[in-house]
Amino acid sequence: MRGMGLAFGALLTLTMGCGSSKTVLPILPPPPASISVFIMPANVSLWTGGTQTFTATVTGSTNTAVTWSVLEAAGGTITTAGVYTAPATAGTFHVQAVSAADATKSAQTLVTVSLQAPAGACNGAALGPGASLQGFLPFPADNPWNRDVSADPVDPNSAAIITFIGAGTGLHPDFGAGLWAGAPIGIPYAVVGSSSQAKVPVTFTAYGSESDPGPTPIPATAAVEGGSASTGDRHVLVLDRDTCTLYELYRAFLQADGSWTADSAATWDLKANTLRPYGWTSADAAGLPIFPGLARYDEVAAGAINHALRFTVPTSRKAYVLPATHWASSNTSTNAPPMGLRVRLKASVDISAYPAQAKVVLTALKRYGLILADNGSAWFISGAPDDRWDNTQLATLSGIKGSDLEVVQMSIVYTADPTGSAPTLPTFAASPASIAKGASALLSWTSANATRWFLSPEVGWVTGGSATVHPTATTTYTLEAQGPYGSVTRTVQVVVTP
Repeated sequence: MRGMGLAFGALLTLTMGCGSSKTVLPILPPPPASISVFIMPANVSLWTGGTQTFTATVTGSTNTAVTWSVLEAAGGTITTAGVYTAPATAGTFHVQAVSAADATKSAQTLVTVSLQAPAGACNGAALGPGASLQGFLPFPADNPWNRDVSADPVDPNSAAIITFIGAGTGLHPDFGAGLWAGAPIGIPYAVVGSSSQAKVPVTFTAYGSESDPGPTPIPATAAVEGGSASTGDRHVLVLDRDTCTLYELYRAFLQADGSWTADSAATWDLKANTLRPYGWTSADAAGLPIFPGLARYDEVAAGAINHALRFTVPTSRKAYVLPATHWASSNTSTNAPPMGLRVRLKASVDISAYPAQAKVVLTALKRYGLILADNGSAWFISGAPDDRWDNTQLATLSGIKGSDLEVVQMSIVYTADPTGSAPTLPTFAASPASIAKGASALLSWTSANATRWFLSPEVGWVTGGSATVHPTATTTYTLEAQGPYGSVTRTVQVVVTP
């Protein structure tokens, strides 16, 4: 009946027994969904003229279209599909996506554009597994790995240490072409670009307290030392050419979701000489980076290895010399080699008759030498696998015996970790501390006695005193500051509202 109807939203009063009544609240329509916009990837670094494809996720609406723009007039261009092209000048710019469903809803991400470096710079490296570095030399020229030690004095205990390792044992190239036990010979590596390779989490299974937090840009396709079925060291090495950062894992295992587990992990800024804290291991027993000590085919083909090479011994000493920061032994004999020990090929050794590939290696041993990095077989020299190696030429290296080598004079031999002022984090804050979904927050901090910083779970290795984060749910961020004498952490929460 028409007269019995109720207007929508009106209150309905029912009369109950004994004269009482009850008010029933109206049935209201659900509120409109809140629209949020989120951009990926976040905080991109590019070289001048570089490109990056951005994607925008719109929630709260069936209309997921966005309009792209660059906020700065000279900040580059972006297509309707989200393909950004950096300008010819360096700077910091902002890419914005505005919801087509609601023009008041948008998101921004930061793009840092750096000048394209000259040939031989980090960003000039090729991409992919075992890619050529195109002349780039990891770490500054004055880094210990790159220092010419041909004129350094001989250590007074050189003969005893060489005898301890094996004076009659020949050099062994622990790298080459083809397969050994079903896996490539050597320690593989890959070169990636941070603008195209997403960062993924790493879960630590052994040395987490001495590991650098992720996430890290390690692809699911990254080669594992010894192959996917290996029970050995299972090193994974990845160089990000865009940030000039090296990521190394020890005992690494790929997970089904694309993340990794590892016994330990180390991150290295290849533009600086920063060491790990005293007493800390790395992906290597000595606390050293692995990649800069590998013999690579691209440099041998170019005619010169301009850095020291990594080697192993059966028994090391419970001690280290810089740049090593960790020992892996209980042997205290002064004749046992400490981690970080450097040996070189004697200048008097005639290498003129050696074949081309072996001669390049031996020339490097005279000038830069070998740095002890791990326990293993005597005089095993590390390198990266490559099918262009000539295994017959490399095998001639065994003609060089331990007696042909000499120990470069050591500086301080640390038998106990030095002590000093630990790093501090007086402040660590989020602004704002509460954001709507799709928005960003600025995390900022102050620190003392620190040389490296890591922000997890979203960012990883950071520089400076701030970073922008884009959480999609309420997130607690952990900042770790490291210095020569340890590390410290602080946390802050960013609340994300619907």
